[in-house]
Formats: sequence, structure tokens, C-alpha cells
Amino acid sequence: MEKNPEKGYVALLGWCPNAVEAAEKFDRRYVVVAPEWAAEYCEQHQIPYVSWNFERLNDRSTEITKTLQDMGVDVAIPLFEETVEWAGAINSVLLDNPRLLGQSMLMRDKSLMKRRAQIGGIRVGIFEEAHDREDVVRFLKRVNQTLLKLDGDPNDPIHFKAFDKAGCLGHRVIRTPDDVDSIPDEEFPALMESHLDGWEFAVEAWIHEGKIRFLNISEYVTLGYSVFVPASPELEQYRDQITRQVEKLVKTFDIEFGQIHPEYFVTSDGEMYFGEVAYRPPGFKVFELLERVYGFDAYQASILVFDPKTTEEEIRNFFPKEVVDAKGYAGCFGVYPRRRVVSRLEIPEETEDHPYFESHELTPPLEELVTKRTAFGTHWGLLYFTGSDAGEMKRLLKRQEDLDFYV
Repeated sequence: MEKNPEKGYVALLGWCPNAVEAAEKFDRRYVVVAPEWAAEYCEQHQIPYVSWNFERLNDRSTEITKTLQDMGVDVAIPLFEETVEWAGAINSVLLDNPRLLGQSMLMRDKSLMKRRAQIGGIRVGIFEEAHDREDVVRFLKRVNQTLLKLDGDPNDPIHFKAFDKAGCLGHRVIRTPDDVDSIPDEEFPALMESHLDGWEFAVEAWIHEGKIRFLNISEYVTLGYSVFVPASPELEQYRDQITRQVEKLVKTFDIEFGQIHPEYFVTSDGEMYFGEVAYRPPGFKVFELLERVYGFDAYQASILVFDPKTTEEEIRNFFPKEVVDAKGYAGCFGVYPRRRVVSRLEIPEETEDHPYFESHELTPPLEELVTKRTAFGTHWGLLYFTGSDAGEMKRLLKRQEDLDFYV
């Protein structure tokens, strides 16, 4: 697409083909900042590209900022959890706003994040930092003592989360001191928090000039397995309350622009608890699901709200109206093998024949022995569904948990 030199020049941090395709079809100039292995592909397809190793932190770390500044780039957009701090560091220079680095660190360190939320009057569970296994055992005992558990009562679980990993990575549910023994040394230090009984859901919000311009509620059917958009009418009834919570979050974290992905719990009595917030696109291809039902490109939306040269009129013309403009529901399911030994991929007829089934991105197994899942694990691929009824979508996504795709 023809690029508009009057508009911002953006750097996409991290390799994401769908984001590159969106930028290619948009009117902003862009450059991809990705590891060396993306170079050949970018050269072949004439994608503007700068090589950078995001895992390397040393005295040359400021080079990327200088490179982008010399190119005339206006803003850096993080596409993955691991590039959020880099974006904060780069943007603090490009936008001449040193606070952006501190803000990005709050978004990366789950413990700092919870403290900042608490300072802003946002409701969170009990949490503490763990530096070793003894800290975890002590916290488990103290939480259950607080809940007035008697000897012999089953423990209320606690959650153990690596400080700076995305989503379900490094997330464990601890019920007994024996569970603590399985935590590897490299996952410390970490955040521990009390279990919140409630309906967990996520939000994707695009912020421009400190105001929410589009807010989607993503409904988890089972955390780590399945999600659909927009949320069911049962969850959408909380939209006003959820919007107020996200506005409070935007204010507390001083967010002026960009796209955020917070997670919340709503308890049976309608109270809203904050889980965590990320300053990047969500997992489980939620951006692609949004495009399927709303018709707008969520990556382009992010470029729009990050670009300091975006106008109010562009924002108004770009975003559809939440829920009412959605054409049905789009969901996806992450497949985990249910057997220890597998030999082939086999999509169940029941799944393939369902009118909501659209496509899958599962590949045949490379090895027969399935690695035992640690914590929540990583899915082997996704199934995609679209349909007109939220109840049926929920039932269908739940049903997939009982089916074998690898046999």
C-alpha cells in the first residue's frame, strides 16, 4: 500500500508475520526489528528489516535506539512480552519521555505491577514474592491459616507465576508442599498469589490520548485451552463495570497510548479483581479472531494508537462499535495431546463436521513420546471456530477438551 510520509514511521519489535502483513497493507511506513533468523525471509519478500537480538543485554543495548532514531522512526511497538521493556527503553528516547521505560518495567514485573495496582486502589488478591521454595511453603501455609483451615482440610491453592513470562508460561497451581518440590531453580524469583474463585476473562483495549477507543472482552472457556470473542451476553452484562476498571488501570499506570491486555476475575457476588496487565497483543490469536468477527485489523489498530501523528478523525473512522458490529462469535482451542505416546494427527469427525468448525493449524507429531506438561505447558496448535450462538460456542470449545487429536 502507498505509504503516507505525513504519518508516523513505526518499528515492530519481534517477528510476527500477521503484524508484518497488516503493516504492509497500512498507510504507515514501518520497519521490522527481529532476530537474525528473520533476515533471509525479509530480504526475499522486501520487508524493511533491522536485525537485533532481544536476549542480549550489554553495553551495546542502546545501539538499536540510535539506529531507529537515525532512520527517523517515531515509535516502537512491542509484539511480544520479551520486547515490552525494549519498546519502553526505545520510546523513552524517541518520544523524549523517560517515564516510559519505568512504565514498561511495571508491565513486565508482576510483583511491581500488583503493587502499582494496589496503590491505585485496584482490587487484587494477597500476593508476595518468592525467592526460594521455603518462601512458597510458608506462603501456602499462611494463606490457608488466614482462611481458618483446620488440620485435615484440603488446602486452598495458591498460584506461582514467573515474574516476567507471558500468559500461562511459568504459571503453576500449588496445593501441597510436595507440589513445591517440582519447581525448578530457574523459575525463582517469582510472584505468589492467593487463588481467586471467579470467572476469569481478558480485555483488549486500544488507548489513544489516555482514552479507551475500543474495548473487547475475551471470554475464556478454560484458561490455557480456549477463548472466544466477543464475550457471551452473560459476561457482556458487566461491560460498564469492566470499562470503569480499565479506565482506572489506564489512569493508575499513566497509559497515554498503545494497546493493553489486562486479565480480571469477576466473583459470584459481582466484585471485580485485577489479575495482571500486558502491554502487547494477547496470545491465542485473539487479534485474528477479532478481525474475523469485526472486520478490522487489530495490528493496524495498534499501529494507529501508537503513532503520535494519528488524528482523532482517523481513530473515529477506524474502530467499529463494540458487540453490535460483531458478526457472530469467533473462538479458538489449543490442542494438547492427551496420551503419552502418539503416532499420528487425526481430527475427530465430530469436530470437523460441526458447522462452526473453520480450520486448524495442527501438524503431524515429530516425536512419538509426548513430553510431560510442566505448569500450564504449551499447546501443539489451534483449532478455529465461528458461529452465531455464544452458548453453542462455549459448549463446543469445552467439548474439545475430551477429544483426542493425536492418537
